[in-house]
Amino acid sequence: MPKNKSHSGANKRFRVTGSGKIMRRRANKNHLLEHKSSKRTRRLSKEVPMARADSRRIKKLLP
Repeated sequence: MPKNKSHSGANKRFRVTGSGKIMRRRANKNHLLEHKSSKRTRRLSKEVPMARADSRRIKKLLP
């Protein structure tokens, strides 16, 4: 029986912690950063856990 492949797009965007939470990056950190305050860009650079409702769906896509 062949193994199931994980979703390569989801694999690049999310990571699973040791306790099983799914972490995601915040939006608005890709471009046009010059006019955003340093405080805002620092806050956006941290990973945050997914909402429980969304993380159930994403767990199926990850290995």
